Amino acid sequence: MSIDRSTFSIPFLNIMFNNAANQFKTYHSTWVKVSHWVGTLAFILLLFTGIEILMVHPRLYWGNTGNDLTPALFELPISRNFQHGGWEKSQSFFNQPNSPVSASRTYDIFNQNGWGRSLHFLSAWVLVIIGIFYLVVALFSGHIKNQLLPKLNELTFATFSKEIKEHLRLTIVYLKGPQYGLMQKISYLMVIFFLLPTIALTGITMSPAVTASHPYLLQLFFGAQSARTIHFFAAVLLLLFVLIHVLMIVKSGFKKQMNGMLFNK
Repeated sequence: MSIDRSTFSIPFLNIMFNNAANQFKTYHSTWVKVSHWVGTLAFILLLFTGIEILMVHPRLYWGNTGNDLTPALFELPISRNFQHGGWEKSQSFFNQPNSPVSASRTYDIFNQNGWGRSLHFLSAWVLVIIGIFYLVVALFSGHIKNQLLPKLNELTFATFSKEIKEHLRLTIVYLKGPQYGLMQKISYLMVIFFLLPTIALTGITMSPAVTASHPYLLQLFFGAQSARTIHFFAAVLLLLFVLIHVLMIVKSGFKKQMNGMLFNK
């Protein structure tokens, strides 16, 4: 997708698009670097606070409800709250099958949920805003079309095979500026158009205030607790992408890559 940049009367956007056109062949554009580093900071904060939130309640469920007194899909051994079993005998609210139950906690759990959730929510908005900024500029400047969409002549078995072998052997060639291999293009597109939207949508689906006005989100993700579980797995995949991304940077020349994303050297 591309547009005539002369139709824009906003100087800031004109500078962005001109930088994109002039630098794509050699350097990363300024807006790409700003998006990259702001997004990186937001991701680090989200990872830190996300782990803290999981430490408070390391149980994941499937469906619309879930708590310490209901069966978990699985439980993560990441804090003293893991399978603590510190409950008095549960009592039913009503004398009927499948009645809600209540029990008093007898175990001093790890509970730092307040600041963790607040910082997680704030960091999420930073990532969403910078993500939308990146997507809009990338679409209108032609960055996605020209740099990220694989060309037809790249989509061959020989190219796939060659790049997979290179990645497995960790023989990564340094490419200056926004030049991407086939595996990079596919992984970046998956992150931009699948992983990040999934994380954002499942994140807001866990908010009762949002689902009260947009109940279709609960149907889309099979319930609030299912959304939390999907959110967890999508975040794990994003973390895996970041770790592989960092490894590829190191193997292809850490100093060169950092200079390119910081100083255009």
